[in-house]
Amino acid sequence: MSAVTAAYVVFMSEKSSDTSSTDAVIDPSTRCRLVLVVSGGNASLLAGNPESVLRSGDIASIIFDADDLDEVEFQDLISPIVSVAQNNGIAVIVVGQTRVAGRVGADGLQLGQDPDAVRDAMEKYSPQMMVGVGNVKTRHNALVLGELQPNYLMFGKPGGDIRTEPHPKNVDLANWWSSMVEIPCILLGGTKLESVIEVARSGADFVALEKAIFSSEERHATEAEIVQRIRSANRLLDEHAPQFEIFEK
Repeated sequence: MSAVTAAYVVFMSEKSSDTSSTDAVIDPSTRCRLVLVVSGGNASLLAGNPESVLRSGDIASIIFDADDLDEVEFQDLISPIVSVAQNNGIAVIVVGQTRVAGRVGADGLQLGQDPDAVRDAMEKYSPQMMVGVGNVKTRHNALVLGELQPNYLMFGKPGGDIRTEPHPKNVDLANWWSSMVEIPCILLGGTKLESVIEVARSGADFVALEKAIFSSEERHATEAEIVQRIRSANRLLDEHAPQFEIFEK
C-alpha cells in the first residue's frame, strides 16, 4: 500500500466493518483511533528508534508541528521518521509548512481555520496531498470550512492540551460534528491517557494525544514510556470506545 493510499484509508474509510468474524481482537478501524501530535523538539523522542515506537500499537497518523524550530531544523528532524511511519501505514501530516511537507513527502498538510487559505491549499495540493484544518473553535467556522470538503477537521491544536481531560468546548464540538457530518474529525485529548475514553465517547473519529504520550511531569518521556503509553491508549480504546456503526450520521 502506498503512503497516499494508506493516508486515504486512514481518514476516509467507512465507519463500519464485517462483523461476521468471531475473532476477539478488535479492528481499530471500527473505533476511534490514535493520532500522535509531535511538536518541535519532541520529534527527537521518535528519532532514536522510530521503528520500535511506531510499531508498538495502532497509530492512524502523526501530526508534526514545527513549534519554535526553524524550517531547516524542523525538516531535518522529521525527515528520517516520515518514511518509517509511512512504511507502517501511518499517515504523516505537517502543520502549516507547505515546503517542508513537500520535501519530506508528507501525506497531508494541516492549516488553521482561514477558509481562503484552506481553499487555496486544496486547489494546489488536493487530492495528491490531504488537507486538514486544525484549531476549529466554533460551529459556524466548522460549517464554513466543511463546505470546502477538507479531509478532516481538528478540534484543538498542538500544544493545546493544558488540562488532564479534553477541553469541554472541543468535546461538544466533536459530539455535534460527528452526529451530523461525514467529514472525519480529530479531537485533542488531555494530559492523561484515560482522556481517550471521553474523546471516543464523543463520537470523534480520532483522538490526538501529545503530552499524555511524550511528557512525564517535568521531563520528556523515555522511549520505553512512550511505547507503553501507546499500548495503553490502544487498550483503553479497545475496552471503552464505541463501535462506529452505532453512530447514525
